[in-house]
Amino acid sequence: MKLGVNLGYWGLGGESDNIAVAQEADRLGYSVCWAAEVYGSDAATVLAYIAAHTERIDVGSAIFQIPARTPAMTAMTAATLDTLSGGRFRLGLGVSGPQVSEGWYGVKFDKPLARTREYVEIVRTALSRERLAYDGTHWTLPLPDGPGKALKLTIHPVRDRIPIYIAAIGPKNLEQTGRIADGWLGIFFAPEQAEVSLAPLRAGRGGSLDGFDVGVLVPAQVTPSNSEADIRTAADAQRAYTALYVGGMGSKDKNFYNQLACRMGFESAAQEIQDKYLAGDPAGAAAAVPQDLIDSTTLLGTKERMADRLKAYAEAGVTTLTVAPGGFAPGRRGPGLEERLTMLRTVVEAAELAGV
Repeated sequence: MKLGVNLGYWGLGGESDNIAVAQEADRLGYSVCWAAEVYGSDAATVLAYIAAHTERIDVGSAIFQIPARTPAMTAMTAATLDTLSGGRFRLGLGVSGPQVSEGWYGVKFDKPLARTREYVEIVRTALSRERLAYDGTHWTLPLPDGPGKALKLTIHPVRDRIPIYIAAIGPKNLEQTGRIADGWLGIFFAPEQAEVSLAPLRAGRGGSLDGFDVGVLVPAQVTPSNSEADIRTAADAQRAYTALYVGGMGSKDKNFYNQLACRMGFESAAQEIQDKYLAGDPAGAAAAVPQDLIDSTTLLGTKERMADRLKAYAEAGVTTLTVAPGGFAPGRRGPGLEERLTMLRTVVEAAELAGV
């Protein structure tokens, strides 16, 4: 099982810290450094900057927002980043959600699976440097009855095939991800409920995940000991983050993270979290997050406790585990640089201890 690190969003303070984190991850042998975007910093600019300050570690978009760019533009960006980084770029994509897609990008959130499938097909065609001609439901290239020509990418990516990852949560999206992508970007993944996500991925690939990168994002926090009090304190720092996603990411009838929590067996808690969050009580929503949900989807504790969890992730089928500092949430300052560097080093030591 390989390790990755996610820097989250840029521009929220501590940019020099992010560079130091990426460089330390590079030194420690982490496989990939991801950056995110939604409606603040864009990931492409950040990844170019990270690539210029590192030597070996891959840089990946987690994610590029599909409604933000045409597929041809995404192919251009991917090819450019692959060239600038010396063949170290991974392309992560996602359709976002209806609030962001329609409210920020002005793109109707309809038929997300078909839109994603067509998008990936166009990106792959463009990156292969074939002439770009496509006749789909959502995109037609060139436009008919006009002066448009079927063009091909003028630059050469370092690699013949840039790996494409998709952030997917729902069963149908997961099945399609297994079918059309090279890897998956998962969130709120618990080894004990691995089949909630892995079964549809496996179905999409015809029954086997061989050669497919099962990647998951796992918040991590080092604690002084593995006492119940220390673990609960670390979990409490994670509550606002979990409540935001399960309770506030989306509308009452369309929150993919809430639906995931239900499929994982936390139906009543997910309902309470969402009810309180949408009623304007984020603190109450955070208090309603079950300890088991947090502990099963994070790395909390000393390197010995983390080693047990890392072994569980590896045995469940995870091939790339990406860590992020635990406790990032609105209204709470994120961990400082030394805490983040300690997290990176401790996770490496835990992985060595676990033999994964």
